Amino acid sequence: QHFNHLIANFRTANVKTSNLKFINMQAKRNALQQLDRLFKPKTIAVIGASVRPEKVGYVVLRNMLEAGYRGKLYAVNPKYTEVQGQPCVRSIHRVPVLVDLAVITTPAHTIPNLVEECGEAGVGGVVIISAGFREAGAEGQQLYARVLEIARKYEVRILGPNSVGIINPHLNLNAAYVNRMALKGNIAFVSQSAALCASILDWSVEQHVGFSHFVSVGAMMDVNFADLIDYLGTDNTTSSILIYMESLTEARRFMIAARG
Repeated sequence: QHFNHLIANFRTANVKTSNLKFINMQAKRNALQQLDRLFKPKTIAVIGASVRPEKVGYVVLRNMLEAGYRGKLYAVNPKYTEVQGQPCVRSIHRVPVLVDLAVITTPAHTIPNLVEECGEAGVGGVVIISAGFREAGAEGQQLYARVLEIARKYEVRILGPNSVGIINPHLNLNAAYVNRMALKGNIAFVSQSAALCASILDWSVEQHVGFSHFVSVGAMMDVNFADLIDYLGTDNTTSSILIYMESLTEARRFMIAARG
């Protein structure tokens, strides 16, 4: 009887373990699908798009247009009806289709409300180029915590803040605050340093080195190195991942992802 009890417990434990593995695999698949909307978007909105060349929103929208992005592109700014030849709407709620990726270029204090609007509108991922969060003292830390809370509420993935943006040459996608477009290749480059992103991009163009993805992670409020290793490891245009890392907060999760 005791032996039968042990067998029953063993079988129950196996079922629980199998269920847990299934749940973890399902969660991982869902996470990868979410990141697909961020890194392979079919529709993009540039929030804070501008007609003034000195503004971040001007540069990001210009880069998108010059790269020849093949998806749908919308400018968002309540001040304008047209920006750089593109129709401009007042808010993300006025975009007539579901937006996969929103690139936010406005000041830090505007970000919580904008991320909330993105969540309400069903946006899949947000790149926050803006600075002024944890590095800006107590007020910035409160903003940081608030944005993260909102993002989790709506299950919106966040890249940044303090991100330069993302480039996917295979999609003619340049949603970044940079002066060049990356060449096509099979190396995924991920950097915590915005300055290094610009330097590597300049060097790569001169040396004819191409990339599958070019990602500036910024402060890693949400999307981190482990997420990117998991995602890029399944990408059929990527054969290797190159990471420039300044700090690591989730070492165990990173090692699990790196081991595959």
